[in-house]
Amino acid sequence: MFPDVVDLRSFYAQPLGVVTRRLIGRSIRARFSDVRGLAVLGIGYATPYLGVFREECERTLAFMPGAQGVTRWPSAAPTLAALVDETELPLRDGMVDRVIAVHLLEMTPAAEDVLREVWRVLAPGGRVLCVVPNRRGVWARVDNNPFGHGRPYSRGQITDLLREALFTPVAWGEALYMPPVAHNWLLRSAVAWERAGASLSLPFAGVHVVEATKQVYKPVVTKRRAAQLRVLRPVLEPVLSPRPLGG
Repeated sequence: MFPDVVDLRSFYAQPLGVVTRRLIGRSIRARFSDVRGLAVLGIGYATPYLGVFREECERTLAFMPGAQGVTRWPSAAPTLAALVDETELPLRDGMVDRVIAVHLLEMTPAAEDVLREVWRVLAPGGRVLCVVPNRRGVWARVDNNPFGHGRPYSRGQITDLLREALFTPVAWGEALYMPPVAHNWLLRSAVAWERAGASLSLPFAGVHVVEATKQVYKPVVTKRRAAQLRVLRPVLEPVLSPRPLGG
């Protein structure tokens, strides 16, 4: 069973969730350092990481899958969050410039379809940043955090998934080298864990943070559009013709 919006909001309100938000947020911000004048979409449960972009970019939206549920965001302003079918986003083609996908690909049963839909709404040259649990990490092996649910990915698996959806990975990062334990001394040393893990290229980070760019040289026909393009053709069945008189 996947965590719903109540579980996710509760996790990020706890001390371990606060540290998680800070560490992953640093990795996201390092990749999307300048979003001035751009449209940014967060999909999954990305609202803990969207706040730093809201005052800088042209437009910010938060889409949450129907199975997960939706929560108001931001809390003190007109809402920018919506409940959607993640395989049929309510946006026109090429409307957004950056997409941040968190708590999404490991939770959905149709990860490739979701990425194809993200491809559709991204502008040419647009980029997606995916945060997914690492199969080799400790965080994917315990269920006291959202990354311990759903399907974790190896680096090769997430690369193949992105390429099948016509994305090209262009940058890699990891986060959450500290164990998912809410002891005060561990939480206080979280930044030191991150620095040590990154400098030594340790393989057991909790999440992959992969940035990919949209390929535009190959057309994509989604399932929905394929259905719209079908042409109805008559089915011809053989019938007996009457014999001519005197034959």
